[in-house]
Amino acid sequence: MKYIEFKVHASRQGVEQLTAMFMSKGIYELSIKDPADMEDILDKKVSYEWDYVDDSLRETVDKEPVVSVYFEDTPENRERIQDLKLSVMMLKSKELEGLYGWDVDFGRLYAETVDVDDVDWKDKWKENFKPLKVTDRLVIKPTWEEYTAAGDELVLELDPGMAFGTGSHETTSLCLKLLEEYLGEEPADKKILDVGCGSGILSIAAALLGCGPVLGIDIDEDAVRVANENVRLNGVDDVVEITHGDLLQGVDFKADIVVANLMADLVAMLSESVADHMEKGGVFISSGILTEKKEMVENALEKAGFEIKEIREDDEWCAIVAEVGK
Repeated sequence: MKYIEFKVHASRQGVEQLTAMFMSKGIYELSIKDPADMEDILDKKVSYEWDYVDDSLRETVDKEPVVSVYFEDTPENRERIQDLKLSVMMLKSKELEGLYGWDVDFGRLYAETVDVDDVDWKDKWKENFKPLKVTDRLVIKPTWEEYTAAGDELVLELDPGMAFGTGSHETTSLCLKLLEEYLGEEPADKKILDVGCGSGILSIAAALLGCGPVLGIDIDEDAVRVANENVRLNGVDDVVEITHGDLLQGVDFKADIVVANLMADLVAMLSESVADHMEKGGVFISSGILTEKKEMVENALEKAGFEIKEIREDDEWCAIVAEVGK
């Protein structure tokens, strides 16, 4: 089958705005290539060391991030792509007009299309997804790779499909580290709510770490399907439930810890209602927040009655831990 890759070259700031634009149009299956991830590998910021790095990997470091969406090659989708091109042009125009602030730079926002066969892209991303030790105990292992746990390591098997969440992105690793810490010495006593669960990585990690019941929610039906497959793969389907939903609408569940790896605007929106789904003294761990939007999210959380416990940063991203009133 023939496909069309619609790709947009942007800055890291631009990636978040592009993601929001695509989601507003009902497009949730995105491929984001960020050279900074390659830089982390070259700088050996991950927990393992590389004996050899191919020169082609080094060549990617200086390139700009690219957001890609894939469509079947049909007349209807070609029209849809033209609409997306106009939306990208409008986004750039608004940036130049200063509507997002004069210190904002979304990058070139150069859009292009590439005709591809499904064999060229469907599984190619797997080449760069390797076992990764994300926290003191958690190792994320793709289903097609081999890995033997050492010591008290917990191995989380994952096939993210087209859903977000492999553990390698700063936002996900920040959430995993904080979740492990705040589960504390008695995780079995804690209930977890994962809003925007994507591949199910946070929900599964919580279960492997020994927590009580977990509810994961995602608006994308494909993500729900993938997450449920990963839950069964890890043998935690007796603890984790994954369901389809829009943020917390219609949810009847109270948690001790809520995790939300979303975008800054969605976290701010969620802060208005999330306390109603938390036990007294519960903790809200939110990520997916660019550091430049940290203050905006802080203000939204404090306005909703939360107390900020800590903020952690990794490169241009941050995670915020807030506590609901006791």
